[in-house]
Amino acid sequence: MQPLPNWNVYKFGGSSLADAECFRRVANIVCAHSTRIAVVLSACRNVTDALLSLVSVAEEQGDWSDALSVLRARHADIAGGLLNEANAFLRELDADLRDIEGVLQTIRLSRNASSTLRDLVAGFGEVWSSRLFAAVLRQQGRPVQWLDARCALVVEWGQLGPSVDWERSQVQIDALVDRKFDGVLVITGFIASDPKGAQTTLGRNGSDYSASIFAALLHAAEIHIWTDVDGVLSADPRRVPEAQVVSSLSYNEAMELAYFGAKVLHPQTMGPAVTHGIPIWIRNTFAPGHPGSMICASPPAGSPVKGITSIEQVALITLEGAGMIGVPGTAHRLFEALRQAGVSVILISQGSSEHSICCAVPRVQSSAAATAIRNAFDRELREGQVQDVSIADDLAILAVVGDGMAGTPGVAAKVFGALAGANVNVRAIAQGSSERNISVAVGSESATRALRAVHAGFYLSPDTISIGVIGPGIVGRAFLDQLAGQNVRLRERFNVHLDVRALMTSSRMLLSEGGVDLRVWPERFSAQSTASADLDHFVDHVCAEHVPHWVVVDCTASDAVAGSYARLFARGVHVVTPNKRALSASLDYVEAMQAARRASGAHFLYEATVGAGLPIIQTIRDLRETGDEIGVVEGILSGTLAYLFNVYDGSTPFSEIVASARAQGFTEPDPRDDLSGRDVARKLIILGREMGLKLELGQVAVTSLVPEPLQHCDADEFMRRLPEFNAEMDARVGAARAKGAVLRHVGRVSADGTANVGLLELDGAHPFANSSMTDNIVRFATARYNRNPLIVQGPGAGPDVTAAAVFADLLRLASYLGARM
Repeated sequence: MQPLPNWNVYKFGGSSLADAECFRRVANIVCAHSTRIAVVLSACRNVTDALLSLVSVAEEQGDWSDALSVLRARHADIAGGLLNEANAFLRELDADLRDIEGVLQTIRLSRNASSTLRDLVAGFGEVWSSRLFAAVLRQQGRPVQWLDARCALVVEWGQLGPSVDWERSQVQIDALVDRKFDGVLVITGFIASDPKGAQTTLGRNGSDYSASIFAALLHAAEIHIWTDVDGVLSADPRRVPEAQVVSSLSYNEAMELAYFGAKVLHPQTMGPAVTHGIPIWIRNTFAPGHPGSMICASPPAGSPVKGITSIEQVALITLEGAGMIGVPGTAHRLFEALRQAGVSVILISQGSSEHSICCAVPRVQSSAAATAIRNAFDRELREGQVQDVSIADDLAILAVVGDGMAGTPGVAAKVFGALAGANVNVRAIAQGSSERNISVAVGSESATRALRAVHAGFYLSPDTISIGVIGPGIVGRAFLDQLAGQNVRLRERFNVHLDVRALMTSSRMLLSEGGVDLRVWPERFSAQSTASADLDHFVDHVCAEHVPHWVVVDCTASDAVAGSYARLFARGVHVVTPNKRALSASLDYVEAMQAARRASGAHFLYEATVGAGLPIIQTIRDLRETGDEIGVVEGILSGTLAYLFNVYDGSTPFSEIVASARAQGFTEPDPRDDLSGRDVARKLIILGREMGLKLELGQVAVTSLVPEPLQHCDADEFMRRLPEFNAEMDARVGAARAKGAVLRHVGRVSADGTANVGLLELDGAHPFANSSMTDNIVRFATARYNRNPLIVQGPGAGPDVTAAAVFADLLRLASYLGARM
């Protein structure tokens, strides 16, 4: 005869036993396994709370009859939906209800419920659910034994909670369960007996503890905790929607996560399993096919970080003073004072200078903690040896947990880099010598953002960047289309989620909590956008607290939007833009804007302001940063004007060529911004300032191509009347051709601060004479590139190339923020 297999212990919580359908689901899970199974059950959902509320009603001299009737009706309804014959169950139920009523009468008379009476009433829920489940299995023909844990399990409560009398409990369960029994053992969770035989409980979440205890007593092979989630999650999914199921983790990792608030087994619950080396599985009753999470002594190697969790509503108490330095016993006095005051310490942090020591406590205990410490150090405070006992409340503690962090360089750097990138200030730091846990105290308002940033920093979820796009016009539309085409690839390959949460024009805006679907954004914008555009409201929406990084992509040519950059930077919002207005504004504004950016750590990317997708600004930076001296930067800086004078040869009227360029998106919305030379002047200002020059826009000498009579009308009238002045341009191109020259619109800025913009006649051999279509050509004459200046050439206009430059800047920003691009 082959030996019987080891037991597997299955524990089902209240959410798995909410109604008859849930009971059937649990029965199917149990019956699907052929091994010996011990099933530990909680009470049906909310029943324990309902029983405890009866005790409170009795203490307050209230009437509990209706509540008892509701409890009976609920269990009778479940039994009626499960059993062909429920009378036996109902007779036992009614007997128990009469017993409860007798206990409640006793409580009413004494006006106070002892812990024994409270435990007696609270434990009936598990008795009812387990009896009912045993009856269901018997009806299905399974061999079943119902085990009342009060007859097997002996525990005694102490300061650290219930302690198991393992010797007595083992003797009793060996007597109650035949070693040869090969069926389903249905056990009441939560309840037990004390050494005198009185009923007691294992406390809240005690059924999990019951499962672990009975697994040890039965020498089980595995424990399966069936609940309503797929397993242990890497973070709270309500705050980090991308949280993933952790396939395996160690007992120590699970205990650390549980201590810091993660929905894992309580550390005490795992004690017996840890002692006996029994693996624990966390499974989903409602998705039994999901493999769940395994908690064991030595899980397979994986990510160095298994989870990020937090404790909310925390206060930081700091004791500081020069008189503490080198004085033994200071920490002992501090923590003894807190112990006597009954204050729980969550985190401790002390610098090596010993000038200060701080600890985190629950916020509700912060005043009591501070008072206790002030009393303990009263003399030192009066004599000035201790300067202050301060409280910083409204904090949260973020804990990063993983066995793989031990001995792995760079883990702490990644944690603090992710927090810095999300603009989260760290108030205190703690790490144990095991290196299994890095804990930081942060402001409550930034806790969710911190969680998501660190979670993404360890590639447990995509690194999310909240994006607001202003100006979804010609360039903006092309940018959104390019982003839509690459977003899936970026998420899958680089683990970065570029989440467009808001779109805004000059008159309307669309705000989306779940992100705008870029495949159909024009339709959504037309149908769902609000009738008014409010930049402050728009930015508030982009700056969602639960998203670690915020960026505004400004695809307008608006002075008003550009004028908001300093405010955006002060708030920690990054800006990506082809808009030249901010960078060509007054030096006072630019310096204030950059000061705000530096103070907040925000990034400002604007390669697309000059040369569309060409690396013009980056080239200047590279030259300067490597020590080269730039003498002159000159070139064809307007793709519009490059196109016009490459196409214009006198055979087609100049006004028609301008109209065609505008229709193709080669011009600014108002073509006079190009023809006037103001757009090129702005680009020269940007380039000159990148060279280190203190230039203002008014210092650029500009020769305009806009006829004087058309300088002050609106854009539509300008286009309508431009043909009146074709003859003047015909004369200029004819004169140039007679000399064997060509007309090219050129901007030039020199190291001495001179800057000019205008139409030049250039010899046919000049590099600028041989451009094509919308090409920009920029020539850098430097100390190194003197005899043969450096030239950068390529398309410098058009929505696609400009949008591509904006997109490239956005991806560059993502890499700055930690994405592995």
